[in-house]
Amino acid sequence: MEHRPAAEKPQVNLLRGWPNPSLLPVAQIKAASAAALSQPDVSTPGLLYGPDPGYEPLRKGISDWLSRFYRLPYPSNPNRICITGGASQNLACLLQVFSDPLYTSFIWQVSPTYFKVCPIFEDNAFHGRLRSVPEDDEGIDVDFLKLRLQEADDDDSSTKGTLKGSQPWRKVYRHIIYAVPTFSNPSSRTMSLKRRRQLVQVARQHDALIITDDVYDQLQWPAQQPSTSSSLKHAVLPRVVDVDRELDGGTDRPGVHGFGNAVSNGSFSKIAAPGVRCGWAEGTEKIAHALSQCGGSASGGAPSQMTSTFMTHLLQTGELEKHIFNTLQPAYARRYHSMMEAIERHLLPLGVRLPQSDRDVIGGYFLWFALPRPLLAEDIARVAKEEENLVIGQGSLFAVYGDERTEDLERQIRVCFSWEEEDRLAQGIEWLASVISRMLDGEMSRPNRDALRERAIAHDYS
Repeated sequence: MEHRPAAEKPQVNLLRGWPNPSLLPVAQIKAASAAALSQPDVSTPGLLYGPDPGYEPLRKGISDWLSRFYRLPYPSNPNRICITGGASQNLACLLQVFSDPLYTSFIWQVSPTYFKVCPIFEDNAFHGRLRSVPEDDEGIDVDFLKLRLQEADDDDSSTKGTLKGSQPWRKVYRHIIYAVPTFSNPSSRTMSLKRRRQLVQVARQHDALIITDDVYDQLQWPAQQPSTSSSLKHAVLPRVVDVDRELDGGTDRPGVHGFGNAVSNGSFSKIAAPGVRCGWAEGTEKIAHALSQCGGSASGGAPSQMTSTFMTHLLQTGELEKHIFNTLQPAYARRYHSMMEAIERHLLPLGVRLPQSDRDVIGGYFLWFALPRPLLAEDIARVAKEEENLVIGQGSLFAVYGDERTEDLERQIRVCFSWEEEDRLAQGIEWLASVISRMLDGEMSRPNRDALRERAIAHDYS
């Protein structure tokens, strides 16, 4: 079969996890900024240093909105909210406040993981102490985690000091657990309610803080077509932080410290625009207050103070929710179904397999699948780039740093449907199917075929 040289083909990038520019709410943000800057009672505090927890109207707006979206059985409470500079910036702040290089034993990450969090953990002096936890079709393997946590505590039973100075508003945890429970990056899996409850119970038993990136929760739609609606206005599952709030007496049950064992990391990056660099954290009032005292934030006032006034306007006017429900959810639903139809037509017959294929609700940015043996994702990604000008995410990119179980990821691939032009998503999957088919049939260039054979032998894939 003749193939056009890759250099003659326009690149299709299914690796980049960005929103397509057509989905950015330019007009809404322009109107919000004009409204904020035209009102002195808004623009003056917006342009000055902000209060430590963040712009109060935004904290209230977020609290009210999340109470509706998650259908919380509690009154809205802005004191549980702390404004941040986005999910990544806030992860670093959470580690600065709630972990200590001496006292905190390990960082536990669901594997596969969002690969860009590993440097954040290492920057906070946890190099060599990142640990992976596998997941299955219900999410994190809680039994595996519980066993490893107990082993870690047994091996480290001596009284530990801290490197950081003590503060009356701070609590340092023995362990940190990181996860993306809903429409996970990269695996696209959603953690079941049962596993969320079990995870909270394990965290309580082992003095662990669960940090969840809940950044994709609002990007959801029915998995099957046709559907009466491509928009869903309420979350299907509670966040882990909500489970912690109510399970077995909640965070205020007698005899506990009151900080809780979970914090939700939220962001406007996926539901508005990454460039606004604005987000929030939600936890107990003690968690929110302690986070607001992080030195790097408190020194200059709350992060994203000016942007917070814009986001407040979008929430108060309902424009943000309109953008999510009327633009983003339908657009991403179309993109998802376009890619899935191509996967079902071209990849599944080749032996590719997807996780959680029976869900009623899907969402996020990504799809994750396993290649048929003896193929390895690194080879597929290389040949796809060289011969088709197609960029995909090989599973090894999403390994926890230092993880010894990377072989679990060597046949996995992540593709993204949020960035590339909608009419090119199916084309990218067709090109990928062509690569897989040629490699399965041996119809590749001799160097690539020899490399695949050597790798297959080395990994005992025969």
